[in-house]
Amino acid sequence: MKVLGIECTAHTLSMGVIENGRALSNVIDTYSGASEGLIPRKMADHHAESFARVLAKCLADANVRMADVGLVAFSQGPGIGAPLSAGIAGAKYLALRFGKPLVGVNHCFAHAKISEHLCKMDKPLILYLSGGNSQILLEDAGGYYHVLGETLDIGIGNLFDSFARTIKMEHAHGSALSELAEGGKYFGLPYTVKGMNLVFSGLLTAAEKAARSHPHRDVARSLMETSFAMTCEVAERALYLSRKKSLLVCGGVAQNRRLQGMLKSMCIDDGVKFGVAPDEFNRDNGAMIAYAGSLLYKRYGAMPVAQCVPITNYRIDRMKEILG
Repeated sequence: MKVLGIECTAHTLSMGVIENGRALSNVIDTYSGASEGLIPRKMADHHAESFARVLAKCLADANVRMADVGLVAFSQGPGIGAPLSAGIAGAKYLALRFGKPLVGVNHCFAHAKISEHLCKMDKPLILYLSGGNSQILLEDAGGYYHVLGETLDIGIGNLFDSFARTIKMEHAHGSALSELAEGGKYFGLPYTVKGMNLVFSGLLTAAEKAARSHPHRDVARSLMETSFAMTCEVAERALYLSRKKSLLVCGGVAQNRRLQGMLKSMCIDDGVKFGVAPDEFNRDNGAMIAYAGSLLYKRYGAMPVAQCVPITNYRIDRMKEILG
């Protein structure tokens, strides 16, 4: 069955078509916000204005028509209400217009499942790192995920984006900050780990203060090195607790090569298999929603239209409550 997936949790509108676990298309269109940051209403406007164009390209790239699609899956949360609403409205329109079943997908679940599939890993310990989330996930025998540890304040991606805006980078994003950090020198910044939980707000405050008197490239390097070291520490502690022999990192921040290298080195030392999916599938993308939607449809069937509403605080450990 061909599944159309629609991702719309934040600044990215993406659509992809999956068939039998293979991506036939994956079109990604992102609203940058430039220096003003990501304003929810403007993200929603971007999604509404781009919806028809992204859909047309997605179907053309996959060489399919809406008549060929058997299921429409959409990201239901967690995310920002305005862009979620815009994307979900589009998904409901397509389902009703063409008579297709609908499935709402937990965004974090989608990141985990597409990465497990592409890396051919079965129930690994998952380190999920994105703009709004930083979590360590463990799947139980029933197929539901438990959160072993997480950020107690902001996500690691939010940490990078917030600092980039503070120093007025033209492209206030973690990838641009990583490029800046390559030429920097490390110095100590606050390091806060609480068991398997992370705290990043103090690190952000210290980095913003340091940026007034230190070269920005040095602060960027120190900020990233410190946050990545904290992340590796909690991941290693979770590996020992869970006794897992495989670690999978996923989410937007998983694209960072320095982080990948640190985690891979740690896994080699601990005799643990390491996995990370290609960048395209760690970004917010429609193909991951389509793939996760196909799994949920097999297990739960279609979702009533009345239940197709945004759940902005849709934690992955609430899936059993919401779907079960």
